[in-house]
Amino acid sequence: MHSIDIDEAKELRTYLQKIKVSNRVNILNSYEKFYKTYAKNYLTTRLEKYSKIMGLSYSEIRFRKMRSRWGSCSSKGTITLNTELIKINKELIDYIIVHELAHLTHMNHSQKFHDLVDVYISNSKELKKKLKTVNLLQ
Repeated sequence: MHSIDIDEAKELRTYLQKIKVSNRVNILNSYEKFYKTYAKNYLTTRLEKYSKIMGLSYSEIRFRKMRSRWGSCSSKGTITLNTELIKINKELIDYIIVHELAHLTHMNHSQKFHDLVDVYISNSKELKKKLKTVNLLQ
């Protein structure tokens, strides 16, 4: 599970302090808004980092809360990342980002695709297994 640091917690407190009527729905909505904003910032930074390292360019990045996928890559170079990613381990986040970027070169799950992922994430097989144990709907 990804945990937020002190500075990030300050931002969350700001969201919570803006609640006019403090009830369960409004509190959960504040958490959801915070995580979505935080996810966009963090995931964009990681995607840009690995894009440069791998020498691969994507055309667009999108964010969605998805029920059955961590991410996707279109043939037009659009990478879509699940905002729920922010709630999992950072090592798994990097694996997913490298996985989606690798699809810019190989639009399949061939051996060449996996070899490319392995270049940047040396323990990718282990992380892939670990990811299968993570519940997407947390």
